[in-house]
Amino acid sequence: MQEGKITVYYGEGYGKTSAAIGNAIKVASAGGSATMIQFLKGQLSADFFSRLEPEIKVFRFEQNIEGYDDLTSQEQEEEKKNYENALMFAKKVLTVDECDLLVLDEVLGIVERGLVPAEALVEVLSAKSPLASVIMTGDCLPEEIRQIADTVYDIVPEKLPG
Repeated sequence: MQEGKITVYYGEGYGKTSAAIGNAIKVASAGGSATMIQFLKGQLSADFFSRLEPEIKVFRFEQNIEGYDDLTSQEQEEEKKNYENALMFAKKVLTVDECDLLVLDEVLGIVERGLVPAEALVEVLSAKSPLASVIMTGDCLPEEIRQIADTVYDIVPEKLPG
């Protein structure tokens, strides 16, 4: 078995989540399993993702339908606790070696917004078994995460419509 890696897709461009999902499908099609935890997405419809189970499991800990930026300050504080719970769940997934690939979609966004410190994410990643791979997405990449990542993709739009 190949050693697991930490990969980051970040930047201003579109396609970071799509790239992460593509990797999850690749792992699942090779007989492995993937878990994706999404952050800052709100409670989007999970109909499509439910069809990928049991090979790809998708979790969202947010309680509100709206995205984080559209919430009141009280709702944001409640969601912050949900994000912390999601990170604890991610650590558990990595600790018990529950999947071959863990996707933390938009996790860099909760670090960027100061909802959790980068050190908390580094601690979660330190629980990774040698065989598990992790993919993280978001707009900005903290230096603490860059240092422990094996591969980093900066997704930058070259040409935009309009």
